[in-house]
Amino acid sequence: MSNAAQAYSRTSQITGNAREIEAQALLKAAKQLRDVQSNWAGPDAKMHKALLFNRRLWTIFMSAAEADTNPHSIEVRQNIANISIFVMHQTVDMQLAPDPSKLKPLIDINCQIAAGLAGRT
Repeated sequence: MSNAAQAYSRTSQITGNAREIEAQALLKAAKQLRDVQSNWAGPDAKMHKALLFNRRLWTIFMSAAEADTNPHSIEVRQNIANISIFVMHQTVDMQLAPDPSKLKPLIDINCQIAAGLAGRT
């Protein structure tokens, strides 16, 4: 095997496919949010960091859903956009009126979508 082939093989094993990467990112965001919820001491930097990471992740998903090059059906793309909008509204609500119970829907959505991406629905 050539050096290039070996390097590609190692890289592909490390990075995985796009669905796996998306699932892992969603689980990371869910874990951060769950940690904030479990260790609630009021709004703090950890909460804002977790919300920012989750919001950025869903902004990426929304942008991808809106892209003309997206291969998914309009229905799937619309569902992703609708979930993204809900996540954004829930995030703003959490920032304006912090309450750890408001994190549950965000955590649940991330875990459910991650399970679907990983084929564990």
